[in-house]
Amino acid sequence: MAHLTRRRVVSTALATAAAGAFIPAQAAAAAPARPARPRPLAPAHAHNDYLHPRPLHDALAHGFTSVEADVFLVDGELLVAHEESSLDPARTLTALYLDPLHALVRANHGSVHAGHRAPLQLLIDIKDDGAAAYLALDRLLRSHRHIMTRYSHGRVRTGAVTPVISGDRAARVPMEAQTTRYAFYDGRPDDLGTGAPASLIPLISANWTQGFGWQGTGPFPAAERARLRGHVDAAHAAGQRVRFWATPDTPGPARDAVWDELLAAGVDHLNTDDLAGLAAFLRRRGRPRA
Repeated sequence: MAHLTRRRVVSTALATAAAGAFIPAQAAAAAPARPARPRPLAPAHAHNDYLHPRPLHDALAHGFTSVEADVFLVDGELLVAHEESSLDPARTLTALYLDPLHALVRANHGSVHAGHRAPLQLLIDIKDDGAAAYLALDRLLRSHRHIMTRYSHGRVRTGAVTPVISGDRAARVPMEAQTTRYAFYDGRPDDLGTGAPASLIPLISANWTQGFGWQGTGPFPAAERARLRGHVDAAHAAGQRVRFWATPDTPGPARDAVWDELLAAGVDHLNTDDLAGLAAFLRRRGRPRA
């Protein structure tokens, strides 16, 4: 019942917005980012990116190469929010991400970060209705296909933006059935060693707290360090990248210690809500750049 109520409320809001009661978000969302940006940082992933004052643009201004957006399917629209209670019909995936990215790629002659050809990872976390939400997303990605990395008949062609689908696991079924698609799947540790190719699962993500007890205080237990490095090595051997969520994110020595261990192990994406903090950490250490 709550689900239906939510849909009725948002549907009414969408209709009101269409009538002009809402100020469209497209103008603000599609505004060009700041002209001067630092060199892109390969490991920098913006968790819950849409909660920042300027979704996408704040992350890019700090050199991030991966951003995350949570979405709900509401009356055919993919709305960006962390919870149903904060749904806003003006905050669509198209308005906050797809249209601005298309404009940036066009302005930068084929790349999101001017002069840097490595693709931006757009991690899209589907909160519910996984299969239906993915099919709606697939239609949107096809309308922006000229900037997207694609999988077609067994081959991957890299574009300026690589969408990776996380969240509701039901999205995997329609994805696997496609001979051509413009998105990839965010795997879990259970997917390691199953033979699932990197052309479907290029990323393996896991909750740090479910595999590791260390939170950055005191020495990293040797057994946990070995487990971490074994996990990363197994993923890399299969051509897959690694990300952990729920790592410590409070500024201080403990967070830095965890980030140092993750980088030393070869983890590809460091997860944070603190854009300035991670950017400063990586630049201090001169760590991998895109």
